[in-house]
Amino acid sequence: MADNEQVIAVVGGSGFYTFFDTGARSIDLDTPFGRPSAPITVGAVGDHEVAFVPRHGANHQYPAHLVPYRANMWALRALGVRRVFAPCTVGSLTPRIGPGTIVVPDQLVDRTHGRADTYYDSGGAHVSFADPYCPTLRAAVTGLPGVVDGGTLVVVQGPRFSTRAESQWFASAGFTVINMTGYPEAVLARELEMCYTPIALVTDLDAGATAGAGVKAVDVFTEFGKNIEPFKKLVRTAIERLPVQHSCTQCLSHSGVELPFTVP
Repeated sequence: MADNEQVIAVVGGSGFYTFFDTGARSIDLDTPFGRPSAPITVGAVGDHEVAFVPRHGANHQYPAHLVPYRANMWALRALGVRRVFAPCTVGSLTPRIGPGTIVVPDQLVDRTHGRADTYYDSGGAHVSFADPYCPTLRAAVTGLPGVVDGGTLVVVQGPRFSTRAESQWFASAGFTVINMTGYPEAVLARELEMCYTPIALVTDLDAGATAGAGVKAVDVFTEFGKNIEPFKKLVRTAIERLPVQHSCTQCLSHSGVELPFTVP
């Protein structure tokens, strides 16, 4: 499988801990950055070979700030993955985008701190990240009915939710949705020259978007539970819309640059 550069990955978020019903095999890997969140399961979706890893672990043992992001992305690349769909849950920063909506952001703002967010631990390499998400992968999702095309994802440290003041600040800046896991996953994928896009399921209105009790974890998980099967079906449909051959060149950022590591 490592010689196959056509593998597509799905990185499941909160509540998205499995992807295949039957016929998948499990692969247990180690990496220079430790072990991934869980063994990677590999199965088929249509004509595609697909690798799945639950971002938070099989039992949600890794909170957002402790997810082994570098290990996850490295392991997927080592298995031949070159395209990554990243389903996740988000809060909405505007009442016009309510719970149950699927959003495919086109921009990212990082408000995390202290996370291991690069493989460039030496040398003068700098990844291009002006447009953080793959246009080809985005188009495979945004072409589906009811999906919101575009918006800015702001990523906060967690594990707490935002104060009302913070939420109103993000909304006033023009950000669209908010979560805790969208960074550094996206930039690590870019450093490894893997196409990447989030697929964001809105589970709540963030604290500053509406008056009320604020965001509660139980409500987020309840909303996600109501939508998990349709959400999985949408991800499978997006995969099937992709050609088997990976041909995108827009996420290749290392031409002419000597990297401080050997890409797996």
